[in-house]
Parts: sequence; C-alpha cells; structure tokens
Amino acid sequence: MLFGRPRSQPRASRSGSLGGMDYPDPKRKGSFVGKVFLAVALTALCIFMIKQSPSMNSPSPFSFHEPGVTHVLVTGGAGYIGSHAALRLLKESYRVTIVDNLSRGNLGAIRVLQELFPEPGRLQFIYADLGDKKSVEKIFSENKFDAVMHFAAVAYVGESTADPLKYYHNITSNTLLVLESMAKHGVTTLIYSSTCATYGEPEKMPITEETPQFPINPYGKAKKMAEDIILDFSKTSDMAVMILRYFNVIGSDPEGRLGEAPRPELREQGRISGACFDAARGIIPGLKVRGTDYKTPDGTCIRDYIDVTDLVDAHVKALEKAQSGKVGIYNVGTGRGRSVNEFVEACKKATGVDIKVEYLSRRPGDYAEVYSDPSKILRELNWSAQYTNLQESLEVAWRWQKAHRDGYGTSTAVL
Repeated sequence: MLFGRPRSQPRASRSGSLGGMDYPDPKRKGSFVGKVFLAVALTALCIFMIKQSPSMNSPSPFSFHEPGVTHVLVTGGAGYIGSHAALRLLKESYRVTIVDNLSRGNLGAIRVLQELFPEPGRLQFIYADLGDKKSVEKIFSENKFDAVMHFAAVAYVGESTADPLKYYHNITSNTLLVLESMAKHGVTTLIYSSTCATYGEPEKMPITEETPQFPINPYGKAKKMAEDIILDFSKTSDMAVMILRYFNVIGSDPEGRLGEAPRPELREQGRISGACFDAARGIIPGLKVRGTDYKTPDGTCIRDYIDVTDLVDAHVKALEKAQSGKVGIYNVGTGRGRSVNEFVEACKKATGVDIKVEYLSRRPGDYAEVYSDPSKILRELNWSAQYTNLQESLEVAWRWQKAHRDGYGTSTAVL
C-alpha cells in the first residue's frame, strides 16, 4: 500500500480548498498588508510635509492683528461710494476686506482695485450677503478687523416707497447683524454711512446736526432706525462710532480708475448725474425732471452736491479721529444748495450735449430743499469740501463715462 496521494490527484493549490471555501495563503496576506501599510505611511508623510510647508503653515494676514496695520472691513465696497473709499484706504496703506453681494455693486470695480494693489495682505474680496447671519458670523470669525466702514445699502428714494420692506431689511436689519458681530468679535470702530434723508424736510435751512430728524420716505426712515440702534448700543459700549450723514454724491476718481455704473434696470431710480450722462450718451432719449412746483426760486428741488472724492476724505478723517466710547455725528456736504435746473445746465456744459429735458410731476417721497451746514465737521475733524465746482466734478465723471461705455465691462476711451 502506498502512503501518498494518487498520481492522478492534482497538487493542492496555494490557497487550498475545503468544502468549496478558499483559504488565503498567509504569505500572500502578509504581502498585501505590507503594501497597504506602505501606502498609508507615504500618505501620512506627504500630509506632514505639506503642513510643514511655509505656504500652508502661515496664517492669512487678514486673520490676525498686525502691529502698525489697520484692517478695515468695507461693506458694499464694490459699489460706487464704497469702491472709492476702498481705493483711498488702500492708497493710505490700510489693509482692506471688501464684502459685497454684488446686487448693486460691480465686480469690475473689485478687479480694478486688485490690479492696483496686488500685493499679498493688502486687499481681499468676500462675496456674501449681510442679511445672512451665518455668513456674517463666518466673516467676523475668520478675519480680524480693526474697524468697519458700513456702506452696504440699497439707496434709492423712489424704490424705497415702492418696496419699503426691502429697505428696512437691507438697511436696518443688516446693520443690526453687522453691529452684533462687531460686538461679539471685539471690533472697536464703526464708521456708519448715513444720509441727509433722515432729516426729512426741515423747516429751516441749512441743516445742522441738531436739526430734528423726521424722515418722509422708507429710505430715510430705515437709515434713522439703524442710527438709533447704533446710538442705543453705544451707551453701553466702548466702541468708537462715527455717523456721517451725507448729501447728494456726484463725481468720480480724478485719475479715472473708478466711476459710477448703476445696473441698467435701475437707471430710472438712480442719481440725477447718471441720468444726465445716459441722456448725453443717447442711452435714454432725454432727462426727466420730476417736480417743477416746489417752493424754490425756479420750482425744482434744491440739493447739496458733494463730490465723492471729498466724501471719502471725510470717512478717512472720521476713522483717524474716532475715539473709544465716543460718538461723532457729522453732516458731509458743501453747505451750498443747487437746483435741479442748475444741475442740468452744468451737465449740459460738462458733456457738451444739449440734453433734452422732460418735466414731470413730483416723485413720491421727495422734498423741496436740502443743504447742509458743514461747520461742525470742519471744527472737529478739520474737513471741508474741496471739489465744489459742480461743472468740474461732472466733467471728471463724464470722462470716466465716455471711457467706459459699458460700465466696467469695457474701457475703450473716447476722450
């Protein structure tokens, strides 16, 4: 008898088998485990090396306070006024973070600023809506701000009368969210962009900071509510607060880098300067003047027109002079009123176009006469308007308009 397997029986395979089940070879199993271990080890080594890389290990310069550098959050910094303010701050070597949801602002303005100040740690743009509490909290938790310039707001009187809830939400509610986050994260300075619309239609001219506030449209009411929230909070806080109530803004950057480019669908609601330029360029058939029966010398509204360059200068001076636990409230204007008819004539001369004018009934929520007494801001901040020639301010703005016929979309100069 032979004690071995029959010659016809095949050799057992390396894995072996019993009852239809395979059992792995221990040698093969060990080889597989070794490869897995090696892969895990290499991955861990790569992660460690990446973490040790200076570019990955260094925190963002926007996420910590740097001695000698003031980091300013500019809300609405893609808009007309906010972008000009951001430009001035960057020129003055401030660190700037812009937050904007681009509902009224222009991404093109952000691109201009980024091209002018490409150095790391100078400028960052965050696309966000200040009505979103989680977004606001995230912005403040991930960045270390020294001050906030709060420009972000919808700002058309006519639109506010047609859609008041939009204005109370966008202006009043959003300001509350920003203020809450500032308080929570220890941001010590607020420069608030307010408006002469909070005064309504005063009985006496010029308007001083002591003039009673009785706004007559939802835009002015929403701004006054935001002011009231800020003032109530300031009574229990050491925050430095500056509230700037400014008048009708015109002009653009004297060097032609930024300008005013409202969305086409908002042209009917926009500033008179934008309408004048649209009429001069033939985008609209003519200029519509609303209201000719006001109690003014020529029957049209009287306004105080402040150049945007002067306006942002007032913001910078307010930032420099802001004091912990103190509140400053200032009118920002020229101290001189001009009628709408005067404005139209200046625009005709600035553009060289005989603009067609159509006279219509009053716009709801408008008031007859508003101009400032800027003596307080001169006395306390040493600020006064320098660009007070209406026609010259319009000429500067007109040059930008001609060079940017599609707003920030194109820049084919025709000068």
